[in-house]
Amino acid sequence: MQPVKTNTLKVPGATLHYEIRGSGPTLLLICGGVYDAAGYAGLAQRLADRYTVVTYDRRGNSRSPLDGPPESQSIETHADDAHRLLVEVGVTADEPAYVFGNSSGAIIGLELATRHPEQVRTLVSHEPPLFELLPDRDRWRDVIRDVEEAFAKEGTGAAMQAFATGFDRTGREHEEAATQGEQEEPTPEAAETMARMEKNMEFFIGYEVPPFVRYVPDADALRASSARVVMVAGEASEGQPPYRASFVVAEQIGGTHVMFPGDHGAFGSLHEEFAAKLDEVLSRS
Repeated sequence: MQPVKTNTLKVPGATLHYEIRGSGPTLLLICGGVYDAAGYAGLAQRLADRYTVVTYDRRGNSRSPLDGPPESQSIETHADDAHRLLVEVGVTADEPAYVFGNSSGAIIGLELATRHPEQVRTLVSHEPPLFELLPDRDRWRDVIRDVEEAFAKEGTGAAMQAFATGFDRTGREHEEAATQGEQEEPTPEAAETMARMEKNMEFFIGYEVPPFVRYVPDADALRASSARVVMVAGEASEGQPPYRASFVVAEQIGGTHVMFPGDHGAFGSLHEEFAAKLDEVLSRS
């Protein structure tokens, strides 16, 4: 088990909690959704014998508080946070970092490679939910409008239900998942992590989802970027919007596309297989 060093970094408007494991070239893992650094703990441990793995809680989530009240977030601001964190841990143009991002973290990675290509050796962008790039974008615009209206009128629970309905999930599926979770006795550490995730839900659905999914990456800038961009999707995610979006971006920028094991959350559920595949892709740089 690799030791974990924790620290904080003051950035404009927030204070970031970050963690460092291992030694070797820097690998920054950018989480998405309600996750924080703990979501990558298993993956990070399996890569820390080859990389200096940096994980962090994105602004507004878990242990990275905002300076003021919550407000609508931007991919550009989150990419700037990632840039500042890379500077803090010693990444330079002479020694650029490897970067992996999942979901909204995958979008942040694309913006980082656009704005600060000198910091990125290889970006692996895993299933970015770029709804605006999809042929059925109008449907997703309607879904996000429903999410915003539900959040404004009824709060987090109603907004999450509207979002889930957009993905054709049923209440029965949610009920069964909740029941399964209740049957398992989590460790104190896992219980603490789950409590943070639950607390992050309001910020995620109210202040991140609407602006994030409206983001459109700059394909011209990514094509011109010195960073190697690898778009990836999970073998078990076929047909899902983030899966489809990964192929669209790869086509737009003329980049590489690679299939990874598992689904959208396989970085956690299949971290051993996922780590092996990620290391294989990064080793090609």
